[in-house]
Amino acid sequence: MIGATDLTNHFLIAMPQLADPNFSRTVTYVCEYDGKGALGIVINRPLELRLGEVLAHMDLKVDSDAVAAMPVYLGGPVQTDRGFVLHRGDRRWETTLAVTEDIAVTSSRDILVDIARGEGPEQLLVALGYAGWGAGQLEQEMAENSWLSGPADPEILFEIPDETRWEAAAARLGVDLGLLPGQAGHG
Repeated sequence: MIGATDLTNHFLIAMPQLADPNFSRTVTYVCEYDGKGALGIVINRPLELRLGEVLAHMDLKVDSDAVAAMPVYLGGPVQTDRGFVLHRGDRRWETTLAVTEDIAVTSSRDILVDIARGEGPEQLLVALGYAGWGAGQLEQEMAENSWLSGPADPEILFEIPDETRWEAAAARLGVDLGLLPGQAGHG
């Protein structure tokens, strides 16, 4: 990875021609990136599942209707039975990976207990599964123009509606996805 850009705390924005059903029209937040590969969470694929249902399945009582109604996202095609909480703040739980000083991802039950009690982070996104790339795989996909990448924006991550995140993430880079061709030419 000599000369490679560190993509940690970046968005991967699927190009319009990316046909893979797991990633078409997605924004993925890169949590970890090193010589062994990358790990990210797709932030704009809500499931037909609410956080209250997940917490009830874990025998956790939810104290807040707002928390119970929060969407759960499909974070990627790997380990879809495992939960990940992207969150803001410097508080850490058992298995928290600090991505930045203010953004982290946690995959341990203790954060969900705190969320159910109303003691969790104020800004969070819960996902099942993650996106993973082996060594060199993401770089190859980027060389094939499958992805745009740029610095992550907490507003896009936690505040704007998920259905507008794809276009908004590209717009932050000055790209209008509507002006790009939908299919790559084959010649």
